[in-house]
Amino acid sequence: MRLTCPVCGARDRREFYYMGDAVALQRPSPEASDEVWDDYLHNRDNPAGETRDLWQHEAGCGAWLVVRRNTITHEIYDVTLARDAKQALQEEAEA
Repeated sequence: MRLTCPVCGARDRREFYYMGDAVALQRPSPEASDEVWDDYLHNRDNPAGETRDLWQHEAGCGAWLVVRRNTITHEIYDVTLARDAKQALQEEAEA
């Protein structure tokens, strides 16, 4: 599998470290209830099909990336910098 880093270009998957579901970009506020934090820290979906995952370009530029991909076909739909994805989420929430 090859991922296209927005900074470095197309690279082999072995340069990247998988960090799990991109739900990490939607961290609860510090004042959130224990139940909300428990859910955020311990519960993850494991869907077959399209996912949004957080990866780090560990052996390259070090950028954090959101990879939208299909876990069945291994097709990569798009790769964005995590900071851009987080900003888009914040703008969407404010609208």
